[in-house]
Amino acid sequence: MKKFSAIFFTAVFSFIIANSAWAQDVWVNDARSVFLRNSAMIYGLNLRTFNAQDINGNGLIDFADGEESGNFLNAIERLDELASAGINTIHVLPVMEIGKTKALGTAGSLYAPLSFTKLNPQLGSDKTALPLERQAVKFIDEAHKRRIRVLFDVPCCGSYDLFMKNPELFEKNTSGQAVVPADWTDVRLFKCGTDGNINREVLNLYKDYVDYVIRLGVDGIRADVATNKPERFWKELIDYSRRQDPEFLWLAEASESWNEPVVKNGVFTPYDKLLDAGFDGYYGNFMNFKNMKSSREFTKYIESIIKLKTKYPSGKAVIGSFSTHDELSPILVGGPAYAEMTFWLNAVLPVNFYTVDGIPSGDNFVYFWGNKKAEKTFTDDDYYFVHRGKLDIFNFSRKPGGKNIELQKSFARAVKFKYYAQRIYNSPDFKFNELKCSQPEMFAFTISDSKDTILVIGNHSQKALSDGIVSFPKYSTDVMPVPVQLHSMPEPEKGKIKTNLLPYEIQVIVLNKFEG
Repeated sequence: MKKFSAIFFTAVFSFIIANSAWAQDVWVNDARSVFLRNSAMIYGLNLRTFNAQDINGNGLIDFADGEESGNFLNAIERLDELASAGINTIHVLPVMEIGKTKALGTAGSLYAPLSFTKLNPQLGSDKTALPLERQAVKFIDEAHKRRIRVLFDVPCCGSYDLFMKNPELFEKNTSGQAVVPADWTDVRLFKCGTDGNINREVLNLYKDYVDYVIRLGVDGIRADVATNKPERFWKELIDYSRRQDPEFLWLAEASESWNEPVVKNGVFTPYDKLLDAGFDGYYGNFMNFKNMKSSREFTKYIESIIKLKTKYPSGKAVIGSFSTHDELSPILVGGPAYAEMTFWLNAVLPVNFYTVDGIPSGDNFVYFWGNKKAEKTFTDDDYYFVHRGKLDIFNFSRKPGGKNIELQKSFARAVKFKYYAQRIYNSPDFKFNELKCSQPEMFAFTISDSKDTILVIGNHSQKALSDGIVSFPKYSTDVMPVPVQLHSMPEPEKGKIKTNLLPYEIQVIVLNKFEG
């Protein structure tokens, strides 16, 4: 089975490479088209840690000892790693200059920008004479040489330092104080206005950001907490960007489960209105997969995602947001098996593949020094502030990553299998069928076109399941199953499949020349 899988993946991946635009020498942005085909394999990363050199292994970057944090130039060293794993898009967490007053963490939060037109000097290398902006351009160019599209993240708020510099850009409460959104004590809420009266000063700030990143060569934007700005604000901004680059991609951090503003009586724009404004896609509700109470709830949600094509003929899509930098590492949720399940669901579902730096190799993002008093700080916060179990965005910390080689191999296989699966759900005769299971913890479905079918069976629980039965009326024992991902072999019979499942096990089987 392993030998066949290796041959299968090699053949599929080689075919995709040979028959795509990967052979181009001149970069032409196609991020939007790729995303709308659910063909983006997205890797979220924090440049400040992406290739950080923690030589002494204490989890922190000690500059006095000659250690180097992640930056635009040393990040280039890891691009081949991503390309070889099949990643074709990176989501780069905010790279603009950040505030240091009322900061969170010893380096400052990436989401507390001081400027929307100046890069974060923390991301510059002192090993070159190139100015910071040229270093950023070089990183982006090197990504493009490897056929990797680059999305930059735009924060939803401004730092306290930016508020002190330009208070007119920010919301005030009845006492005249700047509004602090939720528990983000290091930022203040922009005054964006309403659909009937957009604040042009803030809109122009974001237009300046769009101009800047397009000039750098960026292919799209991920909008942080996109729900806290009016629909018209986004429509004007997105239209503005598309006049410069029709393929410029816009991804909204939004979910169907979000229904409240970040502050009382604040602006809230639901995900569907964001799509109406021009966003190509959004995060969706997959981050709540771990809390879904039944397999029917999960498959019903998949069906709603598929209907996006009908509702929006021009195309909309979501990402497989099972794990993001705002979510607990799947290793903490359910161990390596749960992480592996998220990889393979990304691979087989009609969504854009998404994961975060460190998760493919099993990082749990538990930092032993987290929230302890710091020996040295570069902000006014003298504690190593972290969100336990989440990618560090506050300190000069180690490169993300675990030591689970088998999980890393499974991740790479899942990404490469996605190149095969996306052909099926981009087919005009694509079908999704939920299959009934004998046990409530199980889920099963097929995706198919007129030629092939992919069968998926999963265990949505932390306990092993024995003698599970999947009802599959169309299935005939004459069909030859090709196992792609499983730890135990199911027993196919006419009209049904018997299987045993380990905790959080997912089984993926290809049925060639079978329309399921």
